[in-house]
Amino acid sequence: MATTGLTEWAYPVAESLLAEPLPRRWAHSLGVAERARLLAPILGEDAELLEAAAVLHDIGYSPDLAKTGFHPLDGARYLRDVAGAGVRVIRLVAHHSCAWMEAEARGLREELESEFPREEPHLADALCFCDMNTTPDGTPTNPVDRVDEIAGRYGADSLIGMFIRRAEPEILACTARVLERLAAVKRQPM
Repeated sequence: MATTGLTEWAYPVAESLLAEPLPRRWAHSLGVAERARLLAPILGEDAELLEAAAVLHDIGYSPDLAKTGFHPLDGARYLRDVAGAGVRVIRLVAHHSCAWMEAEARGLREELESEFPREEPHLADALCFCDMNTTPDGTPTNPVDRVDEIAGRYGADSLIGMFIRRAEPEILACTARVLERLAAVKRQPM
């Protein structure tokens, strides 16, 4: 699938899978996509790609798609096997927000990485930034509060709680790299 028209395709796909069964997850996905649009100045031709991946990143939570219980893998497989999505969108969904760490905790890292090679680091950073700066209700937040919210929601001793704390330094580093890129663009003369 070409990147032109990618968002026009992605929004209805995500909405059909999330809006009715998981309205809060849908609100979160819309908020993540909104953050993605704000990063357009540092993404150039990849701006639409990031926005599409942002709105699709959590489709693996859909009851219709949940097979492994690991939403990045379930979502990526759906995009590849059913939706016919482009490889770059699929890779971003598969690896969003330090997914490799959670995959490792679930014993799925080799499966994830053999099926879905990682996308370019600056795009992975950008998607992590968007996800970790958006509340479950879709409003802006910061990554420290977001990590605390996730750990609190799932419990500190849960697989997710332990994963998110382990991922926190990389989440903060992703955020710092994105903010540095944004600041550099703003400093450039017109």
